[in-house]
Amino acid sequence: MIERLQYFPVTLFASVMGIAGVALAWRRAARVWRIPEWPYQAWFWLALGVFVFLALLYLVKAFRHPEALREEWHHPIRLAFIPTITIGLILLATAGQDIMPPVASVLWWVGAVGHLLLTVAVISAWFRRGGVQLGQVTPAWFIPIVGNVITPLAAPQVGNLELGWFSFGTGLVFWVAFLPILLHRVVLHDQPLPTKLVPSLAIFIAPPAVAMLSWQSLTGGLADPFSMVLYSAAALFALLLFAQVGHLRTIPFALSYWAYAFPVAALATASIALGSARQQPVYSAIGLALLVLATLLVIGIAALTLRAALGGKILIPE
Repeated sequence: MIERLQYFPVTLFASVMGIAGVALAWRRAARVWRIPEWPYQAWFWLALGVFVFLALLYLVKAFRHPEALREEWHHPIRLAFIPTITIGLILLATAGQDIMPPVASVLWWVGAVGHLLLTVAVISAWFRRGGVQLGQVTPAWFIPIVGNVITPLAAPQVGNLELGWFSFGTGLVFWVAFLPILLHRVVLHDQPLPTKLVPSLAIFIAPPAVAMLSWQSLTGGLADPFSMVLYSAAALFALLLFAQVGHLRTIPFALSYWAYAFPVAALATASIALGSARQQPVYSAIGLALLVLATLLVIGIAALTLRAALGGKILIPE
């Protein structure tokens, strides 16, 4: 078993993002709709437990198979998934700020600073790497950036506003810079995305949805036009994704399925927040539908992941 941990995929940390994202959506629903908080708390504890379990496995991999980590760092696709570890910490801090504020503060600082450092490291690696082909570019390249716009969510409560603004500016500017590159990759291309990476198209939803929520956290409101621009962008990407459902249903299960979970949960949270701020029932209805969808997605993908793990289909060479 320990020898097989050299094949432990860092992409599994995306599951923490999905589970914690659902926790945050239920947390927002509890505050806006005055429903019980136990679903949010249950999802938070599950996310924390999954993170601790995966982190322990990854530490064993790091100590027993350091060459596997070096290979991951130099891999053109898996490199972008390494920051899911620090994103997970930030999301856990955000979801856990009401349950255990001191621990959430520690998680926030480690996650926020760690993610900024990883952002610099990953983008620097891209700068230095020669021969990057368009076929190696995937929507997962957003991941090092998305984490920075997540940072402000809990900055006023358990973090630091200055660092929150800095991370928000960094994430927003690089999202705008990378968006044309990634749209070019998926729209104008000589070769389509590999089949197992097609679910990563859902990642397009996350940056504007999370940025809108972070904007509310930093400024205190959602009544301004900028919030609507961000929400509209996220909603359009969601519509584009849902338009591909017929094709997406034919894709065999892979760990990339976790790419669906966090973006849908983030848009659910954004819709619930917008419905409350603007007193428009349509956004609340969309939020409710997406909250149910995100919850079912995480349950379904988790079941498929467990089945794959029990079937010996995860800790294997790619």
